[in-house]
Amino acid sequence: MPTARAISTAVLLSTATLLASSLAACAPTGQDGDRHGDTGGATTDAQALTSLRNQSLTWKDCPAPAPIQGGGEAPGALPDGTRWQCATLRTPLDWKNPSGESMDLALIRARAAGDPDDRIGSLLFNFGGPGGSGVATLPGLAPDYEKLRTRYDLVSFDPRGVGNSAGVRCLDAGLPSEEEIDNTPDDGGDETNALVRFNRETAAACEKNSGDVLAHVGTTQAAQDMDLMRQVLGDEKLHYFGISYGTELGGVYAHLFPEHVGRAVLDGVVDPTDDLMEEALAQAGGFQLAFEHFAAWCARQGCTLGDDAEDIVDLVVGLEAALDDTPLPTSDDGELDGDALVEAISGALYRQDYWPALRVGLEAAADDNGEVLRDLAEALGQHGRGGDTDDDSTDGTTPEESNEDDAFRAITCDDSSSRYTVADVLSRLPDFLEASPLFGPGLAWSALSCDGWPVPGAARHPEVSAPGAPPVLLVGNTGDPATPYEGAARMAERLGKDVGVELTYEGEGHGAYDSGNTCVQDTVNAYLLTGTLPKPGTVCEAEPLPEGK
Repeated sequence: MPTARAISTAVLLSTATLLASSLAACAPTGQDGDRHGDTGGATTDAQALTSLRNQSLTWKDCPAPAPIQGGGEAPGALPDGTRWQCATLRTPLDWKNPSGESMDLALIRARAAGDPDDRIGSLLFNFGGPGGSGVATLPGLAPDYEKLRTRYDLVSFDPRGVGNSAGVRCLDAGLPSEEEIDNTPDDGGDETNALVRFNRETAAACEKNSGDVLAHVGTTQAAQDMDLMRQVLGDEKLHYFGISYGTELGGVYAHLFPEHVGRAVLDGVVDPTDDLMEEALAQAGGFQLAFEHFAAWCARQGCTLGDDAEDIVDLVVGLEAALDDTPLPTSDDGELDGDALVEAISGALYRQDYWPALRVGLEAAADDNGEVLRDLAEALGQHGRGGDTDDDSTDGTTPEESNEDDAFRAITCDDSSSRYTVADVLSRLPDFLEASPLFGPGLAWSALSCDGWPVPGAARHPEVSAPGAPPVLLVGNTGDPATPYEGAARMAERLGKDVGVELTYEGEGHGAYDSGNTCVQDTVNAYLLTGTLPKPGTVCEAEPLPEGK
């Protein structure tokens, strides 16, 4: 996550520090993401694949991450002195034509710290998105995985289309920013037309600026890249830790290469049976449930928003509607409108640690002070966006920043064949409002994001069936807003009999391992380090936030 600007209260400054903890990052050296023409003459696909599998990686100390990866400082050495190393992996631009053009993928690693005789191999991470730079993210989160480094090299990468791996760009002069578009239009009039026009113009800009890679950034090709990484890194099996979207990528890998699956953990599990609209509807319910849990906690703390959870939810729904009509001005000549309110709440529900900051912000907004929530929305809304990009451009172009949003759209639309229309959204809007009057409208309209996309999507939902694969540990969080708990059971069913093994975390926030819950971490570590799976029906319970916090 990028550095956020100063927050208005001490508790929010603490939150910003927590947000910034994952900033330490790096970018690989060389011209990462470059695409190379076919230099092999009459090289056959078989010869090209042999060459790719036999390539040697040149590992070097990591520089600071590039702006397209999110910016920040070069990662410092780990406590034992281990330095982060970066390299590039050559892979086909199109896996259906491996002897054609190639592209470079950005990789990062920290070598295992334990006895070399105990080393298992590499543990490959994907932290989700899609669109997040693994190269920029892993160093900041490495303390959470230090125990795993006793037997694994920790490895991550920028997936194709992301960051320094031929990062997709949709920037175009004259396009409005997403913040200038009403993402929850009230009717089928001008606001709706503006949203439709924005999506189509964004798609056209993506084709104009990145058309040569747009058809090749889907999850299936990313999974094929991971198998190439496995071979080049010298591992017989792929040991893997996928979070959020990374669980979908892991499921697709298991489907394509069941015989190569090693010890794999999927945390914050995506429901592989959903298409774009169904996923958005499930998320509306997930965020609503998580907000109700926050509201109940807030009421127990004696916050000024209401006497019980229902009162607090009703007050905030009314506040969002009022801010849509009359935003609260802020001291930096900005404003807090309904969209910013929902963005702040949504971001704060990703980690229970953020709840105290959200309470402060909502109490202030209810008292006509939008400063705190506006700052919180900006801090939590900048995941992977490269921090502040206020530098004035002298040539009239947009300052370069992280391409996470562009990559998210490109990968999502390459994967999904769903192309929803305004009529489709309007017909389902009542379902979204029933699921959540606060989060439902924005998620319903998000189903339009692939309208006008120049590449046909692969399928309605991913194929993850993996008969014959070894056990895959699935961690589901009962309070997860972004990947609701039911997704873990559906992933287990689709992976196939005796493949998906479920671990339940009765907690809050997105994912479970990074919550710090000892039970979850010990169970996951036991599987990855010793191969010991939890007993069926194992449940880990969260520790409540301390009273008064």
